[in-house]
Amino acid sequence: MLKTNKLWIFGVIALLGCLLTACKLSYTFNASTINYEKIKTITIKDFPNQAPLVYPPLSQTFTETLKDIYVRQTRLQLTNNNGDLELEGEIIGYDLAPMAVKEDAYASQTRLTITVRVRYQNRVEPENDFEQTFSAYREFDATMMLQEIQQSLSDEIVDELVDQIYNATVANW
Repeated sequence: MLKTNKLWIFGVIALLGCLLTACKLSYTFNASTINYEKIKTITIKDFPNQAPLVYPPLSQTFTETLKDIYVRQTRLQLTNNNGDLELEGEIIGYDLAPMAVKEDAYASQTRLTITVRVRYQNRVEPENDFEQTFSAYREFDATMMLQEIQQSLSDEIVDELVDQIYNATVANW
């Protein structure tokens, strides 16, 4: 009887093992909902920095990062003019604000916020056109000088903004 139970258990385990290895679970994630039969090109114009506080490399960094996400994550061809999709706009905010004020009335944290106004035009599906403002921020220790961390904070914020814009335009979340 004991030998039969062991044999039965071994058979069940072997059967489950075969089923589990024979079954293939797959999950595919397509980050865009672009109809490539109709939409083939994208134009991304330079985003000038019109913020009152100007960080000189921000305009080029933002524009190039925006172009890069569409080139890497879609099959769209980047064109200089008249793309099926078009993105343009400007950086309208680069702001510092004190946060987390301590009991001695000094801020322990400072927030850097970047705001971008975007105009999106879809020449194939004009009902998807929009003009929208996107904003992202990072906080840093107020004892640090902005110049020490400005590049890394700006890069992080730009990456977040670009993801927001990508999701709003072609990911249709």
